[in-house]
Amino acid sequence: MARPKSHQHNSEETERPLVREVPDRHERYSVIIQAVLQRSSFSIDELRLACAEESPSFVTRVVKMLVRDGILLAMDGKEGLGYRWTDDRTRFESETWIQQQIHGNQLTQTPEEERPRERLIRLGAEKLKTSEILAILIRSGRPGESALQSGEKIANQFANRLDPLRKLSLSELKSISRAISEAAYCQIMAGIELGRRVAQSMESQGKVIQRIDSSRAAIAYCEREFARLSLDRTQEEFHIVTLDTKLQPIGHHQITVGTLDASLVAPREVFRPAIRDAAAAVLLLHNHPSGDPTPSRQDFQVTARLDEAAKIIGIQVIDHIVVASRGCVSIRDLA
Repeated sequence: MARPKSHQHNSEETERPLVREVPDRHERYSVIIQAVLQRSSFSIDELRLACAEESPSFVTRVVKMLVRDGILLAMDGKEGLGYRWTDDRTRFESETWIQQQIHGNQLTQTPEEERPRERLIRLGAEKLKTSEILAILIRSGRPGESALQSGEKIANQFANRLDPLRKLSLSELKSISRAISEAAYCQIMAGIELGRRVAQSMESQGKVIQRIDSSRAAIAYCEREFARLSLDRTQEEFHIVTLDTKLQPIGHHQITVGTLDASLVAPREVFRPAIRDAAAAVLLLHNHPSGDPTPSRQDFQVTARLDEAAKIIGIQVIDHIVVASRGCVSIRDLA
C-alpha cells in the first residue's frame, strides 16, 4: 500500500503578510493636504475624486478640521457647498498642522527647535511669540486642539492689544479656545499678574523718592502709583498713603470698597494703619469708575469729617485726590 505523500509547505507563502499595508496617519493627512494646496477653491466631491484612494469620510473630516482651525472657509454656491482659503495658502505651514493633528498636545514628536519650552530655555523668553508663551502657560490642550493651537487662537484674538486679556473671565477665555481649563485660566492670569508686579518693581527701583508736600505732587504720585485704580475698577475704592515726617511715602492701605459715604468711612478704620505706620501725615484718595474726576458732595463731606478727626489724633491730612480715567483732581484745591 502506497504511503500518502506528505504535504510540502512553501516557506515563502507562509511568510507572506495576510493584511494589506495601510498608509500611516501622516501619509494620509499629507495626501489630502497636498490636494487642498493645489486648489484655491474646491468642492468636497472634487477633493474626494482627487484623493480617490482615501475614504470619503476621512477626506471630509480633514476639510472640517481645516475649517474649524480657520484655515478654510465654507461657502454656499450654485453647485452646493464649497471651500476656499481664508489666507494666502503659501503661508500655511502644512507639516506643523499635520503634526498637531497627529500628536495633539503631545509635542514629543515635534522637532525640538519648534517646542516652546525648549525654545525658551535655549533662546530666552523674550524671543518667544505671544502664542508660544501662552502655550507654556496653558500646558496641555484637548483632543483636536493642542496647547500651541490654543495659544495661537488667543494671541490672534488680542493681536492689537494684549491688556484686555487680563479682564476676561474663565467662560470668556474658554469661548475663544476650548482647550482652556480652570487650571490653564489660573496659570494665564497668574502669569499676567506676576508680569505686572515685576514691571512695577523695576519701575519703582528707578524712582527717586519725592516728598508729597503739595497738591501737585499728590496728583503726580496718584497718577503714577494708582493708575490701575483709574482704569480697572468697577467700584469706588478708598485708600490712604501714609507719610513720614519728611512727607515721603511709607505705605499704601485700602480702607473701603463701595460707594463713598461720610457715614460709612469710619475715622478709626482710616487712621488705624496710619498709627500702625507711625505716620506723621496721610494722603487720602479714592476713584471714580465713571471716569469723571469731579468731586461729589459726599467726597467733600468725607474729607471734612476726616480732617476733624486727624486734628484730634495729631496726624496731618495732606490732600484728598479723586482718581479717574479722565484725570485726577485735588479736593483740597477746590475746598
